Amino acid sequence: MFYPRYYYFDPTYLVLLPAIIISLVAQIKVSSSYSKYSKMRNSRGITGIEAARRILYANGLGDVQIQVISGNLSDHYDPTRRVLRLSGDVANSTSIASIAVAAHECGHAIQHATGYSPLKLRSAIVPVANIASSLSWVLLVMGIIFASDSLVTIGIVAFVGYVLFHVVTLPVEFNASSRALAQIEGLGLSTADEIHHEKKMLSACALTYISAAIMAVLQLLRLILIARSRDRD
Repeated sequence: MFYPRYYYFDPTYLVLLPAIIISLVAQIKVSSSYSKYSKMRNSRGITGIEAARRILYANGLGDVQIQVISGNLSDHYDPTRRVLRLSGDVANSTSIASIAVAAHECGHAIQHATGYSPLKLRSAIVPVANIASSLSWVLLVMGIIFASDSLVTIGIVAFVGYVLFHVVTLPVEFNASSRALAQIEGLGLSTADEIHHEKKMLSACALTYISAAIMAVLQLLRLILIARSRDRD
């Protein structure tokens, strides 16, 4: 069917509404959880960087470098350089949130060391996803302007790579959190009550990846609707 544009309003944006709502909820949940658990000190008095070192050494990854970087929740593991980067707030804090975040990133380092397949796939998709996220829209617009079905189709296919990246990210992140909690418990870094809170913290963070995946899928659906609308105009 034809989708009329009233006052330049594109009704296909409504497709993204569920993802936008989930994304807002996820952001609020992560912010409130981190704010809450960053104020709760772990009973062991262990900082985030100390927890990371213990986990890495316990898994034979003592050669993985740990760097303290700026930014808020900018923590990540770089598999290409085998570097674990922790934000200052996480590295130097003894909070429950810091232990959870640091352990989660260590989970990625363990995944890398053990050849975890979804992580390898995600790493391989990264270059494609980066290009696809911007190029797909350019191709779609050009296809519409020049009435080229081929360009529209290529644009949609290119965006599939972006969607695939976010879908593959889900098992990678969930598995990293599972590994993190297992390491925290196995190494005695936190008490049972603290692990319960750390699990809540990581579950809140997982919502951001879920919302990103839903947004990517719905954006793909929107691209398809736009293409179909053009065909029927």
